[in-house]
Amino acid sequence: MLSSVTVTQARALIAESTLIDRRLDPLTLLDGMEPLLWLRDGVGIAGVGTTLRLEFGGATRMTDAAAAWRELVAGSTVVDPVGVPGSGLVAFGAFAFAASSASTSVLLVPEIVVGMREGVSWVTRIRLDDDARDEAGRLPGNAAFPLGKGSVGTPTPTPHPTASGFAPGAMTEDGYRRAVREALERIEAGDVSKVVLARDLTADLAPTADLRPVLSDLATAYPDCWTFAVDGLVGASPETLVRVAGGRVSARVLAGTAARGSDAAADRRSIDDLVASAKDAAEHGFALDSAVAALEPHSDDLTSSRHPFPLRLPNLWHLASDLEGTLRDGSSSLDLLDGLHPTAAVAGTPTGAALTLIERAEPFDRGRYAGPVGWVGADGEGEWAVALRCAQVDPGGTVTAYAGAGIVAGSDPDRELAETELKFRPMRDAFARPVADR
Repeated sequence: MLSSVTVTQARALIAESTLIDRRLDPLTLLDGMEPLLWLRDGVGIAGVGTTLRLEFGGATRMTDAAAAWRELVAGSTVVDPVGVPGSGLVAFGAFAFAASSASTSVLLVPEIVVGMREGVSWVTRIRLDDDARDEAGRLPGNAAFPLGKGSVGTPTPTPHPTASGFAPGAMTEDGYRRAVREALERIEAGDVSKVVLARDLTADLAPTADLRPVLSDLATAYPDCWTFAVDGLVGASPETLVRVAGGRVSARVLAGTAARGSDAAADRRSIDDLVASAKDAAEHGFALDSAVAALEPHSDDLTSSRHPFPLRLPNLWHLASDLEGTLRDGSSSLDLLDGLHPTAAVAGTPTGAALTLIERAEPFDRGRYAGPVGWVGADGEGEWAVALRCAQVDPGGTVTAYAGAGIVAGSDPDRELAETELKFRPMRDAFARPVADR
């Protein structure tokens, strides 16, 4: 499904990018209630306002989005002297995990994009060609910039939006243990080799809460992750689903998890145990194989890390593998999503059987959790992550966080439950940290 503003109606967009003469803090420029953000280690893009919203659903949601984007770009005027990934015409996107999800999948074209990359900063203004609104307001530097509504651009600190406290949602802890045991029965029976089962937690937040402190906390605590905000979906994901830039395609596969140690010696033991774990190696192998199978048709020289390497995050270790190759068929980053999603890292293998088991075992709609989230440019370049370590903030103030664990032969229900608790930590901390502790 498309939004009430169709692609045909919006064929004439004008996007103009301009270099600016100083670095800006994107978090101070966001709309606190409707932030658009894609940031890692201080580099990325931030959006303000919405020029165009496109919605999609069902099994063809990603291919429909790719086709709609091509049509939109073909009818648009792009003036981009900056020429770096993220400049020019861009859209932020978030896609539902399941074809049957009640959550919409969206592409959002902002009114304003501020970007920082490769040592340059820029601002992009995007409008319909018949949009005759006056340009008001000016950023420090040389770029005209409408600061928009509400708290957009407010430089002063805002109160941290402390949630009421996360509580089990539709999946209780005991329910999760039962689901893991049932999954192990299906694995023993040969129905699946791996299945990823998730839990949900919910909390209440003031409907007018400013989400910028939450995003700031995530960006500061997890600088090596993609801190994102798209249509109420906020998080800090360590897993790159796909990146397309300069004719190259790359991805990072994560599967296999261990808690950080309490001191250096314990941390070293945790790494050694993770690397030596047959269970985690099997889980990682399934995820890597699914990513390779999805990308190999698009690249003749796809390579991967020879062995999984331990990736350190503040609260846990992951087994990681990087993939990279030359994109030989001109696919856009959006084109690649449908083949990549869902990977075995977030669904399982075989995919069809794993998805059937997930639908039966999880008493909730995953929404956009574990779906693709990121951005796409007019030239098809873009960066997309798997929406992990995330929560959906609904307009009424309900926050729903999600975390999952990969179940394979040898999994233990209590250990898998503990793994989900580790993965909930970013959301618990970001929404519960008092102002004085920030």
